[in-house]
Amino acid sequence: MTVTWEESGWEQVAPGVGRCRLPVWDCTAGIVVGADGVLLVDAGSSLAEGARLRTGARALTGRRVTHLALTHPHFDHVLGAAAFAGAEVFGAVGMETVLTARGREELRADAVRWGLDARAAAEAADALVPPRHAVSGEWTLDLGPDGGRQVLLANVGPGHTAHDLAVLVPGDPEVVFCGDLVEESGEPQAGPDAVPSRWPAALDRLLALGGEDALYVPGHGAVVDAAFVRAQRDALAARFGVSE
Repeated sequence: MTVTWEESGWEQVAPGVGRCRLPVWDCTAGIVVGADGVLLVDAGSSLAEGARLRTGARALTGRRVTHLALTHPHFDHVLGAAAFAGAEVFGAVGMETVLTARGREELRADAVRWGLDARAAAEAADALVPPRHAVSGEWTLDLGPDGGRQVLLANVGPGHTAHDLAVLVPGDPEVVFCGDLVEESGEPQAGPDAVPSRWPAALDRLLALGGEDALYVPGHGAVVDAAFVRAQRDALAARFGVSE
């Protein structure tokens, strides 16, 4: 038995498209529902959080998550991925180099540093495996039927990290899941794995994908419009001394 969007804890953004703002780090997970498949965008910060997303998605759709897109390799977006056994997992090409044993240890340590329980962080990091599908340019997912629900995965980075993946859902309105290339609830975070010189160009690609009338779903915070993304792009260019 399925439930309504309101009952499920998901916020409907467009027909068949929703998002959920997760507690603690205000990280966003997205969902796209098709007749033949269910795509989740990002997996939360732990196996327990991933399991809650999995349960919520099944309650909403009556089906399991068939596809998982990871927008970038930070703990609050990927450590729940192992909760989606059987899903086809996608990430930007090169993410597999981050999710080696050393990379998983760095994710675990980062999660603990930000306050995740040490046992939960270790369990999730140990279970994490690289995405099966590496997106180097663009990849179209058909959630059916007969091409009636297609979703575009686009490798638009580097920027926030060296491996940034965006998800475009055509429709009225179009919806773009941005990962942490865009943040609304705080200033965009540029950690040691960021590529500041390329970040404004990544946002240009996001804007070209979605256009002026799309809804842009940031990795943290409220849904925004193209004007917000453009203003953040200009602020990042000024912050990092990137020429137009």
